[in-house]
Amino acid sequence: MPDAPPKKAFPLRLDPALHAAIERSAAGDLRSVNAQVECLLREALGRRGVKLSEPVRAKRGRPVVKTEDM
Repeated sequence: MPDAPPKKAFPLRLDPALHAAIERSAAGDLRSVNAQVECLLREALGRRGVKLSEPVRAKRGRPVVKTEDM
């Protein structure tokens, strides 16, 4: 699996009530607020017919240790 490309960071100003609603939604889905915003944006774009490639997921878990024969 290829390494995930760096994410684009930018400041986002939200109404406090909207942020609180996203926080509640994220907690219910066991996601961070950032991941929830990204998920909601992908869903909204999909409903509008905007085609997106699947995101490259970061590798999770411990790296595989390769042992060499001695």
